[in-house]
Amino acid sequence: MSEGKKMTSSRRHHLKSLMLQIAAGWLEQEKKDIEEAKANHMAENCPAPDLSGDQAALMELCKKIYSAIDKIDEERYDAEAKVTKADKEIEDLKLKVVELAGVKKPALKKVRMSADAMLQALLGGKHKVTMDLRANLKQVKKEVKEENVEAGDWRKNIEDKADRKKMFETS
Repeated sequence: MSEGKKMTSSRRHHLKSLMLQIAAGWLEQEKKDIEEAKANHMAENCPAPDLSGDQAALMELCKKIYSAIDKIDEERYDAEAKVTKADKEIEDLKLKVVELAGVKKPALKKVRMSADAMLQALLGGKHKVTMDLRANLKQVKKEVKEENVEAGDWRKNIEDKADRKKMFETS
């Protein structure tokens, strides 16, 4: 069928009904096969009990059946334990796969929203919170340091330093 031509709805409906009929036939055949396999298994593994005989023979037969049931229950319990253990391992492995793959972070979109609008979106319309950060700041007054450095005679300063130098030289 080429890409340009489309199937008519009546043809599509007819093909769909044919597929459903074939699938229904397969399901019926599968049910028959399962029932037949079940009957074969029961005939092979569970022969009809011989109920002729005295009470002691029947009691012995009951004990055999009870022991067989007990053995089968143990096998069933063991099989269930294996299945639950395998299920736990599968779940753990699935979690490990998810952890190894990591969580992909979606690309973030730029949103222009004021702080007040953001808080209102987070807290809901009931709460009225204003986010005027400048109002919460303390007012700090700048202290202006005024150093009165008088411009003295620089020669005098040099002479004072020369006196200090003499102190170190004499000692």
